[in-house]
Amino acid sequence: MDALTQGTNALFILLGAIMVLAMHAGFAFLELGTVRKKNQVNALVKILVDFSVSTVVYFLVGYGVAYGTHFFVGAEQLARQNGYELVKFFFLLTFAGAIPAIISGGIAERAKFWPQLIATAAIVGFVYPLFEGIAWNKHFGIQDWIARLCGNEFHDFAGSVVVHAMGGWLALPAVLLLGARRNRYRGDGSLSAHPPSSIPFLALGAWVLCVGWFGFNVMSAQTIDKISGLVAVNSLMAMVGGTLSALVLGRNDPGFVHNGPLAGLVAVCAGSDLMHPLGALVTGAVAGGIFVWMFTLTQNKWRVDDVLGVWPLHGLCGAWGGIAAGIFGQHALGGLGGVSFGAQLIGVVLGVLWALVAGTAVYGTLKATLGLRLSHEEEYTGADLSIHHITATPEREPTW
Repeated sequence: MDALTQGTNALFILLGAIMVLAMHAGFAFLELGTVRKKNQVNALVKILVDFSVSTVVYFLVGYGVAYGTHFFVGAEQLARQNGYELVKFFFLLTFAGAIPAIISGGIAERAKFWPQLIATAAIVGFVYPLFEGIAWNKHFGIQDWIARLCGNEFHDFAGSVVVHAMGGWLALPAVLLLGARRNRYRGDGSLSAHPPSSIPFLALGAWVLCVGWFGFNVMSAQTIDKISGLVAVNSLMAMVGGTLSALVLGRNDPGFVHNGPLAGLVAVCAGSDLMHPLGALVTGAVAGGIFVWMFTLTQNKWRVDDVLGVWPLHGLCGAWGGIAAGIFGQHALGGLGGVSFGAQLIGVVLGVLWALVAGTAVYGTLKATLGLRLSHEEEYTGADLSIHHITATPEREPTW
């Protein structure tokens, strides 16, 4: 029976890892559909190579930083218990790999390729695992301190703050240090349109992310005996809440409509195991509104050229999700309880501050040494030809 249980748990978390791995295709196509055609190849290559770098760095360093374990033993020892610990690493790696995929969308169309990979290594090897270990492995006694202060630990079931807010707030310094894309803003301060290159690809990316997200949330239980149908239904309700909110507030704009469900899913991650489905619906609807309002404000008023809106989508909606868990997780609002608003607020603030400081340090250092941005000519030509020497759709075929 023990062997059967271990094997079932290994299969369960493996399926979750595969579903979240598929989300990286969603990140790729969401970015591909949003950027201009001359940067589509770069969007696809970045996501795959970033994930590959993340895998090596998280295996060698990051997983140990977060959980105090390593894989530098014989294969026979690794294979014990049906390799559950290895599959768990795979699952948690897909979370870590989401961080550079999130950042990629914010700095699209003008970032250098190799400095970005160096940033990925630093973030996945140290920056993200440090906070991951605090939130999910009780490092440094911070969770115990929060529990003594507020009565409960900081709760983040599936990563609203640990993954999404971390990614969004790490992206913000990178976006600011890079500056806007050339000709994005005219001399008189008006906005120059850079419309999405492909709404169908953007929509495909959003749908792939939505489907994979049920692995992201439900399989965060990590063992079959802890699986919760409540998590699945809450994820669904937040997804549709974000969609409908973005539809109305975004005035039927397809970009907002397809990012709305992602905003809702980002926000519900933290409290999806605690909320009533109606609480999840409200959480998702508020997140959809946050994204539409803040994306418009940052792009049009503040002139922050965050191409995919990753700061409002992941940074702000992730922070809202951490706080929402402390609201709608309460018994008084139909939740399961065991969560404190104060603890959630402290956890969110700690995550945001760490991401801002670390993001500024990583990208500031790279800007001062290797540089972050493509040259004027490279940006004008497009990252596809400048970096990869091929376009997504060559306009003419060779005649011989």
